[in-house]
Amino acid sequence: MRHGGVCPYPAGSQLAAAVAFLRGHRGHVVLVTIDIGANDPESCGSQPSLAKLASCIGQTPAAAANLSAILASLHAAGPGVHIIGMNYYLPALAQWRNGPLGQALARVSAQLASAYNDLLKNAYSLAGVDVADVFGAFETTDFGHPVTVPGIGSLPRNVARICEWTWACAPPPRGPNQHANSAGYRVIADEVLKAANLD
Repeated sequence: MRHGGVCPYPAGSQLAAAVAFLRGHRGHVVLVTIDIGANDPESCGSQPSLAKLASCIGQTPAAAANLSAILASLHAAGPGVHIIGMNYYLPALAQWRNGPLGQALARVSAQLASAYNDLLKNAYSLAGVDVADVFGAFETTDFGHPVTVPGIGSLPRNVARICEWTWACAPPPRGPNQHANSAGYRVIADEVLKAANLD
């Protein structure tokens, strides 16, 4: 977002494009939503072993530093604009269905995701930005309260939410895919509206 990435932007990066837009439309932008930081630790959540999962924890603080820099640029470009950030659900919970190792990975991933979301929350808080609690809405830490998911069976509530609200448990060619489906995007939108006091 800060340095260009794989998508071309006339201003050089996605952040530069956002800054240019906010400067060019001062007084006309009421709300900005930001969903950034999920890709930084993504490799941690896709590692096939607990040892590899633990080895990449050190990558996450840089994401919070990037977020702080991004928010500072947005605030400077659009003073007074209401910014809503969001934390993240955890697609890696779908590994629960792969037996004892998958269940261990799901539990450790949930702990790491909780800590990572705390880092993001702190960065948002320091910048005076409200956070849409998607992590909470997806009940990410609730390994109890089983839910029966059609076509899959009984799952812990957090795993069920991932299977119901994302494509992580879907068979090919639709899945497995970490992105939210329509139901999941409705949940995310509701949390953004709630954080913005627009629900």
